[in-house]
Amino acid sequence: MIVVTGGAGFIGSNIARALNATGRDDLLIVDDLEDPWKAENLADLSFLDYVDRDEFLASVTRSRDYLPPDTIVLHLGACASMVEPRGRYVMRTNYEYSKALYLACLHRLAFIYASSCAVYTFHDERSRIERPKNLYGLSKLLFDRFVRRMPSCAQVVGLRYYCVYGPRERHKREQASMITKGHQQVTETGTIRLFGRFAGCEAGEQRRDFTYVGDIAKVNLWFLRRPHLSGIMDVGTGRNWSFNDAARHLIQWHGSGSIAYFDPPPDIARAYQSASCADLSHLRAIGYDEPFVSLPEGIALTLAPQPDRQSAPRAAPVADSHSTVG
Repeated sequence: MIVVTGGAGFIGSNIARALNATGRDDLLIVDDLEDPWKAENLADLSFLDYVDRDEFLASVTRSRDYLPPDTIVLHLGACASMVEPRGRYVMRTNYEYSKALYLACLHRLAFIYASSCAVYTFHDERSRIERPKNLYGLSKLLFDRFVRRMPSCAQVVGLRYYCVYGPRERHKREQASMITKGHQQVTETGTIRLFGRFAGCEAGEQRRDFTYVGDIAKVNLWFLRRPHLSGIMDVGTGRNWSFNDAARHLIQWHGSGSIAYFDPPPDIARAYQSASCADLSHLRAIGYDEPFVSLPEGIALTLAPQPDRQSAPRAAPVADSHSTVG
């Protein structure tokens, strides 16, 4: 059995769909459906059962026999907002929950989890230190450190994701990727809004390693087939693009559109990274040699009609394209 926490969310549901494509439907989906928008991500998946995230944690901590010995846990569930004001909620959701679940898997189960590039401060796109600029990043780094000092699970892999985008993220609304928000903006208004001159960069020249979610799924499935491999490492393309680049590719895909610049909210300056880029040396060194989808290819894959899915419901009006600070 494979447990997918956050299985109704963006990355979790994409990984579950990829597992279905390989013939695996022995999935236990764990999530919180207080937000009914996420339910659409489950409609086309095949899985054994759904369990509320709080009930799941209570069950696994009450009895180690709740999960069979051959269970693999893919832990994607988290509060992914980098501007969430409820600090205790972020720490309970991202750190305390993850610790309790890890301890329930200790020594006997495989445990693959989502970390984040938000654990870093980037001095430039290639130079970084483990020093988060926001609480989300701190919650992820604290769990990485917890894993490093604890005895191991049967397999433990932490994957530090970079600026993931792709299908199934419309429920995220203001926290959706720039690709999804930019697509909606150009569709509705003909204009993509980006930060102007900010963080030492010219207008729209802040840079990100945009990573297509299909590649994230491929990496997770690769580790599932190699239970002898463990470690904490970056997962991205190893190349970054400016927000201007991304906006131009979106406009090219649409056939028309323009870019407008605006001053960013003053409260994000403290936590903003001007550039980030994955270091793939660890991932490549342990044998992962698959290419990553380029940004233009990923945009085409994201915006192409998704097979076997009903039209996505209308999201709430999107925020501007730079509303996240990762």
